[in-house]
Amino acid sequence: MKVTAFVGSARKKHTYKATEQFMRNLQSFGHVECEIVSLSDFHIEVCKGCVLCLNKGEELCPFKDDRNMLIDKMNNSDGIIFASPNYSFNVSGLMKVFLDRLGFIFHRPRFFGKACTSIVVQGFYRGDKIIDYFNFIGKALGFNIVKGCCLNSLEPMTEKEQKKIDRIIEKQSKKFYSTLIKKEHPNPTLFKLMMFRMARTSVKLLLDESWRDYTYYKKNGWFGSNYYYPTQLNPIKKLAGNFFDFMFTRIYGEKVRTKQVLSD
Repeated sequence: MKVTAFVGSARKKHTYKATEQFMRNLQSFGHVECEIVSLSDFHIEVCKGCVLCLNKGEELCPFKDDRNMLIDKMNNSDGIIFASPNYSFNVSGLMKVFLDRLGFIFHRPRFFGKACTSIVVQGFYRGDKIIDYFNFIGKALGFNIVKGCCLNSLEPMTEKEQKKIDRIIEKQSKKFYSTLIKKEHPNPTLFKLMMFRMARTSVKLLLDESWRDYTYYKKNGWFGSNYYYPTQLNPIKKLAGNFFDFMFTRIYGEKVRTKQVLSD
């Protein structure tokens, strides 16, 4: 198994060291190949919002930087860690630029069965909100989420504070390893099922073969599947899925009819 950590700090201090400690723990649990990627070592352009990646395909992005190299690392990993310091009560600029360049994957999720967690290092406050953000991002990309951890590293750090950090990292790494080795494709919640049915109905009714989302859904067989990946739905979820299909077909069908009337 391979785990890759993406670190959004230009300094190899608290965030980087916490990530190293996390990786050492993973390797003590079993055979895990670990790689730590410092985003500051890579060339990542700031997204300009041209939406070519969303509409026509990510290969048409005008930037020829290291984005694809970083995505390849994600594709070739069984687990991912996002690690960031708390800068201005949010992720670092390096991390945000990287995540923005993954925007097309939110439309076309693909990391199913892979584990994802996060590490946030801060001085004082609001790291829990950053953890929530990473959890949301990971789910949108398709990962199985292990709720991240927030570490307080205000200097000078006492021995007691360091021991607390050690305990948090050890507990977090055990949870992550457990999810990593399972490689589960969990049965979707009703909310996730609803979001999938809404997305695919909108793609099917509002787009066509000239749009990458449409061809991606078609290629993966999602227009006729229960969910993004093979899963058995119980009778209640089957009924709910049919209802969602009916409801969103009416909603987006009305949009199509309105568009046709306006174009006539």
